[in-house]
Amino acid sequence: MKATRLYLIRHGQVVNHHEYRYNGHFDVDITDTGVEQMTRLSEFLLGHSISAIYSSDLQRARKGAEIIGKRLALTPESVKELRELHLGRWEGLTREEAVFKYPEDAHFSFKELATSKVKEGESLLELKARVIPALSSIVERHKSEAVCIVAHGGVNRVILSEAMGLPLENFFRIEQDYGALNLIDWFEDGIKVVKLLNGGPNQEFRPTELY
Repeated sequence: MKATRLYLIRHGQVVNHHEYRYNGHFDVDITDTGVEQMTRLSEFLLGHSISAIYSSDLQRARKGAEIIGKRLALTPESVKELRELHLGRWEGLTREEAVFKYPEDAHFSFKELATSKVKEGESLLELKARVIPALSSIVERHKSEAVCIVAHGGVNRVILSEAMGLPLENFFRIEQDYGALNLIDWFEDGIKVVKLLNGGPNQEFRPTELY
């Protein structure tokens, strides 16, 4: 049985990456490094017979999809449901800024996102409830084809958790670096096989130090 092959990508490095801000739906651009990461991926994907490219409608993902689409001669389609986890009143803030502004949130931990959320934001269950149906629609539309999706760390972790049958409590055990490539075969009978996790050409350019 043939599968739909998903080339699942995390967007490139964002402009405020060094500030450790919670971007969520906060619409930030990518850096020159982020552009380079997407360009390397576009070259890597050339010749992989990809039929379509989808992305979140946030510019950090959309811009990456446009760079890849230009190289592969494909026009990307934006899907709002593939946006990153909404972080409510912490959007655009660092943890220090959020706790200063909302001291009642001081004890909130993102490790609790499977069962909790920032006020006015989403939980992981709510993220999954909008991402997986959108993904299923894409897979249904492209049976036995190869599809590229440029999304976000949180969105990718939800998709990978679904593919590997992992409870969402394991969400943060899955690494997703900027410009990471994941490869998933999605079969019609419901079986999913993760062929590559947090890999791709950009891993060769990562700093050696931990961060």
